[in-house]
Amino acid sequence: MDGLVLLPPVVAIVLALWTREVYLSLLIGLWLGTTLLEGGNPLEGLRRLGDEVVAVFADAGNTRVVIFCLLVGGLVALVQASGGVQGFIAWAQRRGWGATRRSAELLAWSVGMLIFVESSITSLVTGAVGRPFFDQLRLPREKLAFYCDATSAPVCMMIPLNGWGAYVLGLLAAQGITTGAVGLLAHSLLYNVFCWLIIVFALFLAWTGWGFGPMRKAEQRAAATGQVLRPGARPLMAEEVAGMTPVENAPCHARDFLIPLAVMVGMIFVGLWATGQGNLMAGSGSTAVFWAVSVAMAVAMGLYALPRPLGGGRPVLSLTQGMSIALRGMGGLVGVTVLVVLAFALGQVSRALEMGPYLVGLIHPDWPVWWLPALVFLIGCFVSFTLGSSWATFAMLIPVALPLAEGLGLPLPLMLGAVLSGGVFGDYASPLSDTTIISSMAAACDHVDHVNTQLPYALLIGGIALVVFLVLGALG
Repeated sequence: MDGLVLLPPVVAIVLALWTREVYLSLLIGLWLGTTLLEGGNPLEGLRRLGDEVVAVFADAGNTRVVIFCLLVGGLVALVQASGGVQGFIAWAQRRGWGATRRSAELLAWSVGMLIFVESSITSLVTGAVGRPFFDQLRLPREKLAFYCDATSAPVCMMIPLNGWGAYVLGLLAAQGITTGAVGLLAHSLLYNVFCWLIIVFALFLAWTGWGFGPMRKAEQRAAATGQVLRPGARPLMAEEVAGMTPVENAPCHARDFLIPLAVMVGMIFVGLWATGQGNLMAGSGSTAVFWAVSVAMAVAMGLYALPRPLGGGRPVLSLTQGMSIALRGMGGLVGVTVLVVLAFALGQVSRALEMGPYLVGLIHPDWPVWWLPALVFLIGCFVSFTLGSSWATFAMLIPVALPLAEGLGLPLPLMLGAVLSGGVFGDYASPLSDTTIISSMAAACDHVDHVNTQLPYALLIGGIALVVFLVLGALG
């Protein structure tokens, strides 16, 4: 099939950005892929499409991520109905946080930098903390989604004391690199050019307020009209959840927001430690986030059900009310859950078509040595963007790039840095990436609007990174 294997994800992405019908676009790309797998028979392809969607749930990690998306809706609804979000806003503003555009954007960037244990939780906490301030200051949800995304996968890969670092070390071990693997990974972070650049670029935007392209237009729209969402936008978190008002006589205490949030972040460490048998870096990220949001929701319901002495002994929410609100919140995230399932299914089909190995096979050892790091980065960008997965990209490119570097005398850290940079590019920018989808959800933003506004930024930083890798390759 050769080049035909590229069509399913490319068609899905192009259609989604062109028509804004992201669900239909994913289904068309998925059908095209299953049709190719069935030898060009569209009816058999349609049958296999259903099988591939069901097969998503055969992977326990995928299923945990899907359930996590639903539970997030319940947690968000609970903390808003309790008045905790409003209490946190008042508490933060008394301390001068989020009072101006700069401080609100710096707050979002800082939160993303501090929570580096798991990319999904990073996006979720950044969105939960930043959204009230962004809405109040007439900053577009697209800008908040950008910060959720720019400080999730890039930060997790730059501070690899988490599942990301463990995964890369596992891939290095599979190549026979055990002695000195940690040192190689640490050294490669100096060459993880895309991650460095996007993190610094996000800080630059937060500090200066500069912008261009669709993001600048979104900022102008929000500032002029107060519309933090584009008219006609379809946010991945329903507005009845994102904009839920506190129940009558809610005390509006900051602790009703901060305690569930702290429990969720703390449970990430507990989950990674438990699943890694005492080693945080060996833990399961999908299990940890599932435990974290589940326990946080249970703690929130229990906290709000306790009698409040200053409220006449009444609870903020009874257990019955809390369960009803949580279920309503979960219902508001059915859309994002479907989107994640379709993206996972398309990733499965693309891997079955061996799209990644086809692209990796384009690398030829006889080509000029100096531009191979840039070529590896470029291929990594394309693979991760079309698959929507940095980890799949790492698994495909590390077994090729490192032996190539050894055989041609290129520095191993440079080639590993190129692989990591290329993989994170797609995890950050692709509309098929679960990180990008969860960032849209965390910011309660239209997914296509999020992708459209941040893609020019991703391409700018990706282009600069490509030039840097050309220079590094020439310097040897």
